[in-house]
Amino acid sequence: MFSVTILGNNSAVPAYERLPTSQLVTMDGQKFLVDCGEGTQLQLMRYKIKYSRISHIFISHLHGDHYFGLIGLINSFGLLNRQQDLIVFGPPPLKKIIELQLQVASTRLPFSLQIKEIAGPGLLYETEEIEVSCFTTDHRITCYGFSFCEKTITRKRLAQQGQPRRYAYCADTRYNESLLEHIDRFDLLYHESTYLDDQREKAELRFHSTARQAALLAQKAQVKRLLLGHFSSQHEQLDQFETEAREIFPATELAEQGVTYLL
Repeated sequence: MFSVTILGNNSAVPAYERLPTSQLVTMDGQKFLVDCGEGTQLQLMRYKIKYSRISHIFISHLHGDHYFGLIGLINSFGLLNRQQDLIVFGPPPLKKIIELQLQVASTRLPFSLQIKEIAGPGLLYETEEIEVSCFTTDHRITCYGFSFCEKTITRKRLAQQGQPRRYAYCADTRYNESLLEHIDRFDLLYHESTYLDDQREKAELRFHSTARQAALLAQKAQVKRLLLGHFSSQHEQLDQFETEAREIFPATELAEQGVTYLL
């Protein structure tokens, strides 16, 4: 199964029962956590996800709404006597931050924790079946998007004229067409849409995107489907985001918490 489960879909401030960004990507029997905002482990429990099976965590950037839940999750893994290795990818200085938090609490983990600093765009993880890569986005601080791609397909999918499936996670970013080369013709694209288009100037100033801009990028990249997320807490209702985006790109959905999207 190749799927994306949304754990948190809000931007900086939790609001209206929406939590900051986090999602779970399942590929080839492996579970990858993408960003880890506040409340991530509560969401994993709420949606009955066996988070002990998470092997890798990918942190896009070091704004709190994308990683403040990480140290709590790592600590819980330790309390639950996790044995398998955990590999975390993220921008510098994530390694120093996590090591300091563990050090001041005198925490000894029963498993091997490897924190790998992302030095720039490129391949992060690869097996015979899948590969995970990163690319830079246009944000206020160093920020990465991630692509999850199949390298092979089963005979059953080949018989159905299937192709290797690809999912792209565009983390916080302004509208920037340099992203197109990294998401071209992907099966599913997640793109932030913090604001509606009547706040385009605010989005530009704060290095974020509008729903319309996300849809325009999806259209130009010729992706199959678009998921909108990272919603501003000033909006209680989200229908307008979907409506605005669908005027440009009809195959748009809201990234709803607790929902699993299949590729």
